[in-house]
Amino acid sequence: MSGAHLDVGLLVLRLSCGFILAPHGLQKLFGWFDGPGLDGTEAYFARLGLRPPRAHAVMGGLCEFGGGLLLVLGLFTPLGSAVVIGTMLVAVVTVAGKRGWFANTGGVEFPLALCLAAWASAFTGPGRYSLDHLIGWSSGSIGQGLAALGLAVAAALGTLATAATTTDPSGSTS
Repeated sequence: MSGAHLDVGLLVLRLSCGFILAPHGLQKLFGWFDGPGLDGTEAYFARLGLRPPRAHAVMGGLCEFGGGLLLVLGLFTPLGSAVVIGTMLVAVVTVAGKRGWFANTGGVEFPLALCLAAWASAFTGPGRYSLDHLIGWSSGSIGQGLAALGLAVAAALGTLATAATTTDPSGSTS
């Protein structure tokens, strides 16, 4: 794989995924961009059954911001991809999966698209326009893609194991 067109495509993929997720993390952590802030995120995560909710609120915000930022920068791309994949898998299981497919109902469509975009970045690498390339680590591989998925699934399962109940944000138990 080579060529400027490929590198530009990989940059667009990383930027689109990262610039969507990073502000969501800032909403959760600091209430920026009309977000709930840490207290609101903690309350929401408590309703989801994630225990302890404050720790999950902090980690959720940090993962969205940090994973998104790593993708934007093209820095440690497989790790950034794994963080995004794991975070989106938790979102799919705890919230979106109960709301159907389409994004307009809060369904899995959108978090799954972000998850897959991040996973594609782990397989392909960040391309020439990245900090990974600048430091000499820019090649993606099947191994990096699979390792990112494995790490993400393990982290997501660890997070989901802390759920006290399976409740959706409206408070109904499923």
